Amino acid sequence: MATAAADTNAAPAGGGKKKLIIIVVAVLVLVLVAAGAFLVLKKKPPAEGEDGEEAAPAAHATAAHKPDPSHPPVFVPLDPFTVNLADKDVDRFAQVGVTLEVGDAKIADQVKAFMPAIRSNILMVLSHKTSAELLSREGKEKLAKEIMRESVRPMGVELPDEDHEEAEDTSKKKKAKKKAAVVSPVTQVLFSNFIVQ
Repeated sequence: MATAAADTNAAPAGGGKKKLIIIVVAVLVLVLVAAGAFLVLKKKPPAEGEDGEEAAPAAHATAAHKPDPSHPPVFVPLDPFTVNLADKDVDRFAQVGVTLEVGDAKIADQVKAFMPAIRSNILMVLSHKTSAELLSREGKEKLAKEIMRESVRPMGVELPDEDHEEAEDTSKKKKAKKKAAVVSPVTQVLFSNFIVQ
């Protein structure tokens, strides 16, 4: 008789556990569906004319400066450069590691095809620098711009020299037309190491 009582007590407890599992699973499914709907609605782009005419150019401008997660950039690392610097009083040298960021693999292949000319141009830029120029943050930023300009030159892309352009603008303030902006295949110059001794 004790076994019959234990069997009747066990049956309702087992049914309660099944109901609890079903309720937990149903709640989890509802939470997942709600989260999925939230993500889909959040990623939906704004409709045209919804915020007026000014919203569309702003969206395009942000997209141009934001990296596209579906198309990550491609990095082309260059062998480290070791070069004597242009210091007059002391013999100094620099060892600089450079990585070029490009938009896609096709441009990376073009950069690799012109690598000897690109390395030569970068070495020429580095060898005309002094240690004082390279040790400041502004000097490194200027060097990155010069490396970008010299790295695309062998591919037939002429980026304007900002220092030279500023001098021309101050002397010729009555310029009627500005030159069209040139798009560089190299989007950024990154330094992987930077030693000046």
